[in-house]
Amino acid sequence: MKMPILSLICFACILHADAVAAHAQTPPADTTAPSYDMKAQALLDLQGVNKKCVDLAEALSSDKLTWRPSPDTRSFAEVFLHVAGERYGILSLMGATPPAGFKAGEFDKSTTDKGRIVEALNQSWDFTNKTINGMTNADFAKLMPKLGPQANEGDVVYMLVADAHEHLGQLVAYARQNGVVPPWTVQMQKKKAAAAANK
Repeated sequence: MKMPILSLICFACILHADAVAAHAQTPPADTTAPSYDMKAQALLDLQGVNKKCVDLAEALSSDKLTWRPSPDTRSFAEVFLHVAGERYGILSLMGATPPAGFKAGEFDKSTTDKGRIVEALNQSWDFTNKTINGMTNADFAKLMPKLGPQANEGDVVYMLVADAHEHLGQLVAYARQNGVVPPWTVQMQKKKAAAAANK
């Protein structure tokens, strides 16, 4: 007995839909090597943020360091020191030992001196660089149950990177409110102007 042509088409469509659904439910195993080096990228990001923080601190006049957008927010100086202090605090979650005398609760308000702020940023970056460089790739997968059932040391590094970028954005907003163009933006504008002039 021959099936009507319309029935054959419908049957073929059903078989095709079932095959597509089965394929979607069982994705092929990915056997390629990871292409993202979290350790190298985290260090690159954190080094870039530190340079921008230092450059911005040095571009500000000293009287601006105590400026804050409202009484209940951090000042410029306090944000810079918060960035430096959180490197010690966040990395201590996985056992890194902050420098002797570091007091997390007091660090943000420890100085308004530009030179000391820049020094604090650079010292905490050195600490961060050594800590993360001292990790093996296996360390990034080391579980940290106190932070969550699937949390690991890689999550701690990721947290530090995300936090650093958040505060850099805060500092840029502060600078713009005070009519200060970030130094890296000034450099980019000069390059664009030079390129346009050479055309």
